[in-house]
Amino acid sequence: MARIIVIDDQEPIRRIVRRALEQEGHEVLDASEGEMGMQLLERHTADVVITDIFMPGQDGILTLRQIRKQFPAVKVIVISGGDSTGLLDLRHDAELLGAVKSLQKPFTSAELVETVRDVLPGRDATERA
Repeated sequence: MARIIVIDDQEPIRRIVRRALEQEGHEVLDASEGEMGMQLLERHTADVVITDIFMPGQDGILTLRQIRKQFPAVKVIVISGGDSTGLLDLRHDAELLGAVKSLQKPFTSAELVETVRDVLPGRDATERA
């Protein structure tokens, strides 16, 4: 299956995402902020990166921009529950910057798995229908 890097500052989110994707047969690596996620990506080829947008340290928007520049073939899915107020949602902006999909927190394991399936190579329109 695929190698996926998950970047989120919340350990429970990383654990839930890891569990759901490993049950699908994927290899999952994780990091608590963008700079650590980029280091993982530099050491381990990945098919997909799932990154939160709002994190301490290097945020998901900067991480997305770096991935698009350094690893253009890697698919990026952004996840976000908004900023600390819950009002600011940058998922659309992230898609304009090159994210292939976005998920609003909280999301279900089924939504996550389906989103990852949608972005993996070799999936054609008949399979999505």
